[in-house]
Amino acid sequence: MCNQEKTSIFASINELTPRFMQSTVTIFCKNTGTYHEVPRGSSLLEIYQSLNISLSFPVVAARVNYKLEDLNFFIYMPKDIEFVDISCSAGMRCYVRTLSMVMSCAIRELYPQADLRIEHPISKGYYCRILQKDENGKTGLMEVTPQVINAIKERMQQIIKEDRTIVCEEKQTKEVMRLFKERNETEVNLFETLGMPYSRYFRMGDYIDYYTGVLMPSTGYLNIFDVEPYFDGMLMRIPCRKDPSRLEDTIQQEKMFGIFNEYISWNHLMKIDNVADLNIACRKNKTFDIIKLSEALQEKKISQIADMIAHREGGRPKFVLISGPSSSGKTTFSKRLTIQLRVNGIMPVVISMDNYFVNREDTPKDENGEYDFEDLNAIDLPLFRQQLSDLLEGKEINLPTFNFEDGKRYYMGNKLKIEEDNIIILEGIHALNPQLIPNIPREATFRIYVSALTTINLDNHNWIPTTDTRLIRRIVRDYRYRNYSAKETIARAASVRRGEEKWIYPYQENADVMFNSALLFELAVLKRHAELILAEVPKYCDEYTEAHRLLKFLQYFVSIPEREIPPTSLLREFVGGSSFRY
Repeated sequence: MCNQEKTSIFASINELTPRFMQSTVTIFCKNTGTYHEVPRGSSLLEIYQSLNISLSFPVVAARVNYKLEDLNFFIYMPKDIEFVDISCSAGMRCYVRTLSMVMSCAIRELYPQADLRIEHPISKGYYCRILQKDENGKTGLMEVTPQVINAIKERMQQIIKEDRTIVCEEKQTKEVMRLFKERNETEVNLFETLGMPYSRYFRMGDYIDYYTGVLMPSTGYLNIFDVEPYFDGMLMRIPCRKDPSRLEDTIQQEKMFGIFNEYISWNHLMKIDNVADLNIACRKNKTFDIIKLSEALQEKKISQIADMIAHREGGRPKFVLISGPSSSGKTTFSKRLTIQLRVNGIMPVVISMDNYFVNREDTPKDENGEYDFEDLNAIDLPLFRQQLSDLLEGKEINLPTFNFEDGKRYYMGNKLKIEEDNIIILEGIHALNPQLIPNIPREATFRIYVSALTTINLDNHNWIPTTDTRLIRRIVRDYRYRNYSAKETIARAASVRRGEEKWIYPYQENADVMFNSALLFELAVLKRHAELILAEVPKYCDEYTEAHRLLKFLQYFVSIPEREIPPTSLLREFVGGSSFRY
């Protein structure tokens, strides 16, 4: 190294040294909208307490330069900081992760050979089971009796009352794997497939656990929870998202529970229990078998649904109503169902509910004064209902066509009359809403709910939200086909979710059958597309918080090439290459 280069390096160090020797650092607090001088090395919790910030609910974490950090995070350089409570999605995830660690610790303290498995969200909570090893080391399900649940609740309340400190530690991955292996934890394979030199984990006294995001500083931050029996397991109940001062109201979702169980059994057929198993299978060149078996099982399910429609006891329905949240693959499902119905001698006719929108100026508006196209009354209900009644009576109708450019409805001479071998397929977010067609007899309809219900978890304590799967699908599709950036798609996500919670989720159980459009391998395929798109989100905007979280989440998957995916796959609706026309 030449003397000039050495001089340059030492000059840079000398410039930086005074900055680190300064006793204070400037931060911008988004909650107060002002700059503050705080002691260098202060924790986020110390800063929060010193600023006397008043949030609607207790603070749980903070966004630091738009990345979510725990309250024990130390500040050494100028940062933008925004403190959050559980009323936002990021804060709620932090709360639920902390509650999960407390429940897992309680079970381990009560039953040393047992482990909590958080299966999936359902009924406004999280369905959990307890896995237990017998004297031969074989793992099976532990019977969850009322006495067991009461013991778990009491131990959780005790842990919360003790306000045990939760710390995040980082060590070489081989050392972290050794720690978890000593406790026979399932995270060992996940650490191995990640291939990172260092790994973070959480410690609460002598108990260690792994979570993909931040946790709260101590157990005393938890104030609302419950545990109750749920089928062969238990339901971990959490605070209400709209009013975190109370618990979410439990709702019955027997059909949803059944479809989850069905697809978990499919995973067992492929000997895939979690993402680590999937990664290992991919590295052993078993990708082809996983894709083909997943697609075959899904096609078999669509065929069974077509048979149910064709041979329904009491007579064949005239209308098939298909509903589901955004990016569930409803369109491709409808096309594949059409093929299976034709195999049964039925000639389906598809009617788009979008063509029944009211003229733009008559569209309802939301609380912000924006057009609310997801409102039920955005559809011309009198016209829609009358035309369906006319079809049912054998009359010919003049189908409308909606022009999205000028926001008006036109009639282009498209006539329709149902013949004996016809069946009408209606796809739309309101299809399961009983207010949509109250004048049509129930026996004349067959109702299908479609959603991407993720049935594979990262490990026993880290589940994959179905909303994440659909959001990643939507990010890839919107970028590829609608010229929307990831930033724009993420910005609209909250509004889309509000519409789903109001107009779709309350009517899920009205379905005659549910179809899970999620594929076991899809996130490993979407990874390659989504990472490039998410990387374009600027690091100085609110949407970066979600983009950064999704990028961290995708790193858990080994990438799978899409060349083996058939052209009729539901996944082709999002990544391209479909043989269907959209």
